[in-house]
Amino acid sequence: MKDIIIISNYFPPEIGAASNRIFQLSKDLSKQHKVTVICPFPNYPTGKIFDGYRYKFSVTETIGSVDVKRLWVFPSVSKNKFVRLFSMLSFSFSIVWFFMWHKIPKTVIVNSPPLLVAFTSLLFLNSKKHKLILNVSDLWPSAGIDLGAIKKGLAFKMLLKIEAYNYKKSHLLLGQSEEIITHIKTIMPNAKTLLYRNFPSFQAPLIKNTTPSESKKIRVVYAGLLGVAQGVLKLCKEIDFNPIELHIYGTGAEEDEINNFISKNPHLPIKFHGSLKREALHQVLIDFDVTIIPLLHRIYGSVPSKIFEYARLGLPIIYFGGGEGEAIIKCNHLGWTAEAGNYNALNELLNELKKEDFNVEFKRKIQSVSLKEFDPMLQLKNLSELI
Repeated sequence: MKDIIIISNYFPPEIGAASNRIFQLSKDLSKQHKVTVICPFPNYPTGKIFDGYRYKFSVTETIGSVDVKRLWVFPSVSKNKFVRLFSMLSFSFSIVWFFMWHKIPKTVIVNSPPLLVAFTSLLFLNSKKHKLILNVSDLWPSAGIDLGAIKKGLAFKMLLKIEAYNYKKSHLLLGQSEEIITHIKTIMPNAKTLLYRNFPSFQAPLIKNTTPSESKKIRVVYAGLLGVAQGVLKLCKEIDFNPIELHIYGTGAEEDEINNFISKNPHLPIKFHGSLKREALHQVLIDFDVTIIPLLHRIYGSVPSKIFEYARLGLPIIYFGGGEGEAIIKCNHLGWTAEAGNYNALNELLNELKKEDFNVEFKRKIQSVSLKEFDPMLQLKNLSELI
């Protein structure tokens, strides 16, 4: 058994793929090792520290068999780049403080992005006595260009140098997509890498025969962050509702705008349900016909973790994001795809679908493929051999 520290900017009770990914990794590793997670006070995606953590400098908790050290952060979702920069640096300062006063075990896993948090950790721990593992979940700063969050210029060039430094100083690099691994190899050809996807390991539900809903429309559900990258507001404006009704679960930056759009268009079959905890959400999702996973723009390196989560639930998927995620849907016959950003193609697809396409046999087949192809224990075994 080894002592392992995981450093992450996101962790439950925060929601989202990054939080779920690190929680799953810490929980799985804790079955064989002593795991401690270092993270900021929960604040994402609201930009406000959650109740129970305010007005403190640090909090120590135990979640299952994982020790969690939560440190001070100045949270912000401000559009002002200097305020956002200070927010990221604030957690970096807290990490340095923690390193100065605590003994750090040999094995350290650092999650990236944010680049600056990873950079601070790798810079401070850069020595032969530490085995540094970088978990790359998104390709910043290039993803920032794809999202329109940053522009090419001096700041972008500096971030590219930080990205390269982070790869260079890591003994092992984990990438959640083949595109991420390929990108890393273009910068560090000899880097030691491992494809480590965000496979969930919850108990797969039994898919039962259900009484058909009274609605003749296809019941489509979106569940997740309501951020700019997902483009759910634009989806509501562009989608053809003749064959479908749309149900939305989640929270995020676009939440108020989505609610305003729904209130101004009461004739549209859209219902916003708010946010649910993961376990409760699973129970709700299995009753829908199909889920939709949209991305406003194709983001190189990005593979939404929802693909693997929904497949384990046996939920058919309409994927509207392009890239490697689209290839996974097609290769494993998990549902349907439409060209990213092409709403005409999406509407044509929706009008071709029929209510009977979403039968129990199809859902069971999707779940069976998931349990075989998306095995979290197999990739955990591969990681454990390299730690």
